[in-house]
Amino acid sequence: MSAMQRAFGIITTNYSTLTPSPLSAVRPPAAMPVAGRYRMLDFMLSSMVNCGMRSVGMILPYNYRSVIDHVSSGKDWSLDRKQGGLFLLPGSAFGSARSGARLLIRDLEANRVILEKAGRNHVVLAAASVIMNMDISAFIDAHIQSGADVSVCCKTATNSNSALMGFELEDGQVSGVKMGVEEGDTAFLDCCVMAVDTLYTLLDWYRAVDYLDLFEALAGDLSRVSVRPYYYEGIAMPVFSLQDYFSTSMRFLDPEITRQIFRADRPIHTKAHDNPPAKYEPGATVHHSLVAGGCRIAGTVEDSVIARSVVVEPGAVVKKAIIMQSCVIKSGANLEHVIVDRDNIIAPDTVILVQPKGSSR
Repeated sequence: MSAMQRAFGIITTNYSTLTPSPLSAVRPPAAMPVAGRYRMLDFMLSSMVNCGMRSVGMILPYNYRSVIDHVSSGKDWSLDRKQGGLFLLPGSAFGSARSGARLLIRDLEANRVILEKAGRNHVVLAAASVIMNMDISAFIDAHIQSGADVSVCCKTATNSNSALMGFELEDGQVSGVKMGVEEGDTAFLDCCVMAVDTLYTLLDWYRAVDYLDLFEALAGDLSRVSVRPYYYEGIAMPVFSLQDYFSTSMRFLDPEITRQIFRADRPIHTKAHDNPPAKYEPGATVHHSLVAGGCRIAGTVEDSVIARSVVVEPGAVVKKAIIMQSCVIKSGANLEHVIVDRDNIIAPDTVILVQPKGSSR
């Protein structure tokens, strides 16, 4: 059995956001649509599968329907297996809204039996909160070579973010934990690796404070636990708010971003829908946009992300917008800087022009 097959992955999809929106009210953030045909959880799940992991547990939220509908048995990730495979695990009803915990001790302890039965040497813990295409095998190799008790995947922050956890460093080790980062800080990308026995020890230590995030609890014991950063050099896009979601979606219109995220050697897998290609009617104008399969475009689409089976009728205009699955934009409608949730019909001649923050227009 390879080193990667000896690792067990756990992905949490039941974390809450500190800035809820109408979109996260009807689905967990981990199930948010991305780039027209993917979900947030696809990126970490694919990263685990691509490096050879064949046993992955997914901790579910209370509103789990959209997550289960998407991942099902794990077939689209080659995880519908007799040995190992995808394990759908119970999670806390609401996580921890106080701190936005993504690796809740209570959830890990409740599903400890899965790790015991799996018999793996290492465990990779991650949330579905960051879009990246990571070589997890390199992460585990670096962890083993470092001799650390815990290795945490990090990146130097390029701007402030109150939802990201940050680490203070001393002599190459994590010496402090804080919530929120500023430009230049060491930001935690909600992914870590450790030996399974190390995780058991930490769960035993913190059973009495199981309402905390694992690293909140660990903050007071960094003098006796070796936690080392592993710096991820690729594109990493955290999504914790509606503003994050919109700006990140727009970044997928950059060919360099899509080239780095959607790599041929590490493909991002998602649920198969078998839609026909998008159809562009005579008179349609499409510029600098992502348009998924099953769409019918007869109007104007610019700088936008259009999900599956969307209809843009003649005379409709969509600019700098995210249109989710199975929407119909009727003739004469004019949408700019908006997000339209799935299954909506925008009536004829409707005008919604949102002025972005900081715009002088």
